[in-house]
Amino acid sequence: MKLKIWSLTALVVAVSALYLTSASLSAKAQLPPRPALTAEAATTGLPTVQTAPLIDPTPEPTPTPTPLPPRKHSYNKCHVAGSEIAITFDDGPHPKLTPMLLDMMKERGIKGTFFLVGKRVAEYPEIAQRIVAEGHEVANHSWAHPQLTKLAPDALKKEIADTNDAIHRATGIQTTLMRPPYGAINASITKRLNEEFRLTVAMWSVDSLDWKIRNAAHVTKLITEKAAPGAIILAHDIHPSTVQAMPAVFDTLSAKGYKFVTMSELIALDLPAPIQTAPASIPAGPPIVTPAATLAPSATPATTTP
Repeated sequence: MKLKIWSLTALVVAVSALYLTSASLSAKAQLPPRPALTAEAATTGLPTVQTAPLIDPTPEPTPTPTPLPPRKHSYNKCHVAGSEIAITFDDGPHPKLTPMLLDMMKERGIKGTFFLVGKRVAEYPEIAQRIVAEGHEVANHSWAHPQLTKLAPDALKKEIADTNDAIHRATGIQTTLMRPPYGAINASITKRLNEEFRLTVAMWSVDSLDWKIRNAAHVTKLITEKAAPGAIILAHDIHPSTVQAMPAVFDTLSAKGYKFVTMSELIALDLPAPIQTAPASIPAGPPIVTPAATLAPSATPATTTP
């Protein structure tokens, strides 16, 4: 009898266990699947936090800069939006006057352009080096200062090439500007300087006439009265009167608001020339007729009784 009771009890326990196991499996089957562990989570044992991917904002369109006009073959002035001017000195370097001029410019923070004669650069390379070291520009003014228009092609080439070489040996600079001595130039030489030597012809708009009138007061007056925005001023650092005039020139023009830049800097600021338009003509209307004035009758002169 006891054996039957134990058997019955065991059967009930087995059936109950089977029922519970089946219910557990059914509930587990209804749960969402567990996500697989990433390699990082499998290594560290920590869950990986899923984040939404970052979306880059739409980049702002880059404004296209307004292209500058191409560099011209020759300049005698520039059209600028500000008050920049270029002061230039020809025929140096001079062993005494050029250093004096450089001292004046350094004291005032003024920059200029020096058109150097090649044989003088070869003779005074240390002055050419100082010009460059103090922030000024050096450029070609021929080897021996001849009129280029009177030279044979080979002689012209030697004048330009030898000067370029002298400047490069002294300063390490490959100049990009050339001023013809006496301003003697023509279209064919300009073309050759541009194409063969990659040199822009540098003329001027204000001639100080210091080469002609050796008077400091006259030089000062002429430059300060004729200077204008975009002007290229011609002077010579081989005349004592010119160097004597420069402090007054620098101080007067600075007080007027002018900013001294090198010639290449001025060219970089050059804008297209403003278009000159003729004033609009007013269409002619019908002729205006002015009525004639009514004449009053002439007064009869009084008679005089004798």
